[in-house]
Amino acid sequence: MSHAIIKDLNSRYTAKKFDKNKRIPADTMQVILEALRLSASSINSQPWRFIVIESEQAKQRFAQSFDKKHQFNQHHATDASHTILLAYDPYFSLEKFKKRVDAEVSSGHLPADKYDAFLGAYAFAKANTDKQGFNGHWTKAQLYLALGNLMHTLARLGIDSTPMEGVDPERIGELFADELQGHVCEVAVAMGYHDAKEDWNAGLPKARLAQQDIMTII
Repeated sequence: MSHAIIKDLNSRYTAKKFDKNKRIPADTMQVILEALRLSASSINSQPWRFIVIESEQAKQRFAQSFDKKHQFNQHHATDASHTILLAYDPYFSLEKFKKRVDAEVSSGHLPADKYDAFLGAYAFAKANTDKQGFNGHWTKAQLYLALGNLMHTLARLGIDSTPMEGVDPERIGELFADELQGHVCEVAVAMGYHDAKEDWNAGLPKARLAQQDIMTII
């Protein structure tokens, strides 16, 4: 199939080794970050925070978060051009949702007289909130919508990426407490350009099940 979307997805793969000397241009990074900001989420909840690691100091701090486990991913922290920590809000409250509804109105997307009606959409979050106010399983699900959007954006831009659940949420929480502001990071995406000599995963064919094995058209 020759469609551009299919070409994007066939070219996307998990980079195993980045070229530490190649940087994503600043203007391209702005496209990436804006695309990430525009990610979809249930009831436009946007229950997330994204920490963009680009300075050498921040890279060293991220590398330090691998001191207890998942050391196999540590080299990405320093070799990748940039890494984005994707973090979810484990206690997404009605008060926080109101800020999103305010944005709905100020953007012109929602008429002001529909404010209270839209506020009722928080019922989706409330249905997934326990007595202690925890709804992290629901907000984390929203985060993965942003992750998918980010990965496809990178593929379209010809930028290599490595999504990593092999990170240490506790250490990241300690080392990036100020930036996370109570959010929890359990997944990160390293981004940049692969090392043509050392990235053994580059250029290999896709290994996916056939459509008939995973889809039913009725």
